[in-house]
Amino acid sequence: MAVDELQAIIQRCQVLEEADFKGEDFNLFQVAGQKCLEHGYAAQLLEVIQNEKNKVIIKNMGWNLISPLVRCILMYKQEDDKREHCLKILDQLAQLCNPKELFLGLLEQIELTSGEQVCQTVMLLLQPLQTVLLKLQNKKAYSVGLSLAMIMNQLTPLPVPYTKQQIQEDKLGLCQCCNAVVDFAKPFANEVVKNMEKSSEYNDTELKEELLKFCMKSLKYPLLTAQLEQLEGIEKHPFRHFAAEIIDILWNIRELIPLLFLHHKGQSPHWENEEFADIERKNSAESLACLSYLVFVQHFGIDCFPVVFSPSYLLQCNMRHIEVLLKRTEESMLSKGLDLFESCLLRMEDNSLLHRYLELRDFINVPQVLVKVMTLCPIEHLRKKSLNILQLFIDKFEAEGKYTLFRCLLKTSNHAGVEGYIIKNIKDQIHLSLTKACDIWFTGHHLISLLDLVLLLPEGAETDLLQNSDRIMASLNLLRYLVIKDGESDNQTGVWTMLDKIEQNFLKPLHVGLNMSKAHYEAEIKNKKENRREAQNSNTICSLTVSGEKMPAMTTEMQLQVLHSALFTFDLIESVLARVEELIEVKIKGGMDENS
Repeated sequence: MAVDELQAIIQRCQVLEEADFKGEDFNLFQVAGQKCLEHGYAAQLLEVIQNEKNKVIIKNMGWNLISPLVRCILMYKQEDDKREHCLKILDQLAQLCNPKELFLGLLEQIELTSGEQVCQTVMLLLQPLQTVLLKLQNKKAYSVGLSLAMIMNQLTPLPVPYTKQQIQEDKLGLCQCCNAVVDFAKPFANEVVKNMEKSSEYNDTELKEELLKFCMKSLKYPLLTAQLEQLEGIEKHPFRHFAAEIIDILWNIRELIPLLFLHHKGQSPHWENEEFADIERKNSAESLACLSYLVFVQHFGIDCFPVVFSPSYLLQCNMRHIEVLLKRTEESMLSKGLDLFESCLLRMEDNSLLHRYLELRDFINVPQVLVKVMTLCPIEHLRKKSLNILQLFIDKFEAEGKYTLFRCLLKTSNHAGVEGYIIKNIKDQIHLSLTKACDIWFTGHHLISLLDLVLLLPEGAETDLLQNSDRIMASLNLLRYLVIKDGESDNQTGVWTMLDKIEQNFLKPLHVGLNMSKAHYEAEIKNKKENRREAQNSNTICSLTVSGEKMPAMTTEMQLQVLHSALFTFDLIESVLARVEELIEVKIKGGMDENS
């Protein structure tokens, strides 16, 4: 019945001129063709389409079959003969139909697909879409750009496989689909290359710009999110292959080096809506950051890379990219930022980075963002790596740079652990100055200015000693070192000049704070013990506040352990404080004896 209906409309249209086809003919052909497909007569429909006599009919009306054809192909199993017939019909339509109309029909199907069928539909239609685009004469660049944008918009909501198992399973087919899409784009990239080779003054940049947009979108998704390290057991990593192909396109169309180094000269699209402009800038920044990661960490395209840039210049170019990645909270992006930062630093020799780089905003912003990763990131191995990279960053600066960086971090980190770590670094630099080469930045009046930031309690005697214990212990250890290593008569560090200020701003308030804190915690312990005796059950759940933060619910016994631990910390601070004061007294007395 369905085949008869189709034959009837075909016979009717065969005797008509192309200009005489009516809307009714189109509708009847679509309905009859759809019935053939749905009732399993794909073979008969294929015969009709392949018949030379029907060429004009198919050219004008065939695109109407795309929607039912796609539905049937996705419905049939791989081994089904009907599916094979449908695929041949699709191929024939790509060859015979009006390119403009078929282009719109194919694009509509990609736009309408969703969920688990996105990758299947895209991969199914890429070949016919490519065939049609290669035939187009007018607005070819626009049509290629529209196709690539539509495809990427449909893929972007899909989760990117990250673990080895997810990549191997490729449940939604995204890995396979991404590589199919880049293969789809290659002929158009080759066309741009040929045109550029024909003329050094090649001005038709529209197609080139559309390919550049596609590459930028691909860098943001899926590559920014993807796991790009070599994985054991995966011979051909799909995302590494995809990344290599994107880099190849950028290199071939002569955009790789400009993107890496000259992107700040580029013009951003003008948006009247400022919100859209911000989104565009953010997307571009993330794409460029991913590109730098691919080149400088994974070494894609590195063979084409000119070996003329100094390590410090490469670091400078990448600092903004590093900041963009470190501000993200996702593991895949954070790890890329850390890897890129580490890679740039490892190219440099220690003590080679000049202090003037810290006049650049990015060189101040990045260590501050890195500190946030160190202190706030929930992923332990990334916290540890960020600490190692901070030390690497410090090591690369010459003395004045280290001095400036220390001052900055002491003022901005707002974290006692980080401040303690910086103070330990200051101590190491002072040691180098005193034992190896005298350095004006870690001796004399420069050091005195730095010690003013170190040897004090932020809020005097009211400072939370428990919360600031790392900083306080580091400061006491530094002071102890200075008193031991720098005699009062030498006073290279200036510590003896500022001793009264140290007493006033640090040692005396610390004594008062310790007495207050110990009394408070001892009273807390006494109260807890009394409450425990009164309670019938010592496992009663209570709450406890330490350093202004409410602790998780815990038993009285657990609370007592926390309180005793705090007292132990105060005792430790007190013992080091006593030792420092003893050393100061001995040194002063020894100096007096020498003078007498």
